[in-house]
Amino acid sequence: MGRSMRGVAFFMAGFVASMVLVARCVQDQPAVKSTPTLEVAHTTAQSGTGQDSLALFRQWQISASRENAITRAVAKASPAVVGINVIQVREYARGMFMDDPFWDFFYPRRYRERVQSLGSGFIISPDGYIVTNEHVVHNAVEIVVTLWGGKRFQAELVGSDFVTDIALLKIDGKDLPTVTLGDSDDVLRGEWVIALGNPFGLFNINSEPSVNVGVVSNVNMDFGEQSGRLYQDMIQTDAQINAGNSGGPLLNSLGEVIGMNTWIISGSRDMSGNIGIGFAIPVNTVKRIVRELREKGRVERDFWTGLEVDEISTMVAFALGLGSRRGVVVTDVAHNSPGERAGLKAGDVILEVNGKAVRTPNQIMSIISEEDLRPGDVLRLKVFRQGRVFDAQVKLERPPRS
Repeated sequence: MGRSMRGVAFFMAGFVASMVLVARCVQDQPAVKSTPTLEVAHTTAQSGTGQDSLALFRQWQISASRENAITRAVAKASPAVVGINVIQVREYARGMFMDDPFWDFFYPRRYRERVQSLGSGFIISPDGYIVTNEHVVHNAVEIVVTLWGGKRFQAELVGSDFVTDIALLKIDGKDLPTVTLGDSDDVLRGEWVIALGNPFGLFNINSEPSVNVGVVSNVNMDFGEQSGRLYQDMIQTDAQINAGNSGGPLLNSLGEVIGMNTWIISGSRDMSGNIGIGFAIPVNTVKRIVRELREKGRVERDFWTGLEVDEISTMVAFALGLGSRRGVVVTDVAHNSPGERAGLKAGDVILEVNGKAVRTPNQIMSIISEEDLRPGDVLRLKVFRQGRVFDAQVKLERPPRS
């Protein structure tokens, strides 16, 4: 009896010393496999032997130590991650004249072919709105979404934006689990992140997303235009991102989505696997684009400034007193246009747009394209007029209806 009481006393001392750890480990736990609770352990300590109580306490300590911020984040977000299977139509060009490069250039034969593709996505609303990459569903004729647990749905493409590589899908669901969207402006270099998704179609085996853990390697990575797509402010991570992970969420340790896994650097033309350099679209960009896709089904980029500009010749530069060829000259300003409201006049010289020097009209268009500016955004101009330089702001507006 004395030995049993000493065992109980030993257990209670360990219990008191572990209260802080207990509070952190058991607070807000997701629905996972049950572990011995303090109440059960305490009851057993009173009724069983000291050795049994000590063994139970150690078992509880081990079980609790396996659960951490990463496992809690995975448990929180996983039910809202989906696998996406797509049938796409792809077009190929092949020659008609025995691969003769001269004749094949003028008379190519085009073939259309159906191919299967896959990707990932995450549910953002209980009624079935799902976010993924545009390249996952590009030219899709059929989209099948597999939920956690294996239930499958035919998905409708609500809208997509090729430029930002973001697409919005919809399935006929109700009371579906959803992810928590975080704030990508609050991402810290070096913090833990988790990539969830459907690499190589593995989601189809047990209907659960694969988990890969890493850190935020870098932030605000701008790659400019890549084959017509614009990748800006990207989050770099060393969490494994492979084929099929595109469109899946990148989580922080709180289980919040901070980005959408999109592409990787594979290292060489012959090596397609992950080498620890992957990139995710920041979730704040995703939220902004998805809001527009949900409202309009597309992203509006047609704009109007009312300005007509031209390159400056050496003679014009001399006549305007510039001293050298730089900037573009305003040749016309439409009445009641954004340019007129900004105070611009014919003969003004635009030296800079959004902090970047310009010398041709195409450079201005490139800046607008690279920064993904749309109606409602503002161009910050540095303008030369009659020997002085001043700042002006031109708000991009939708083109007037004819």
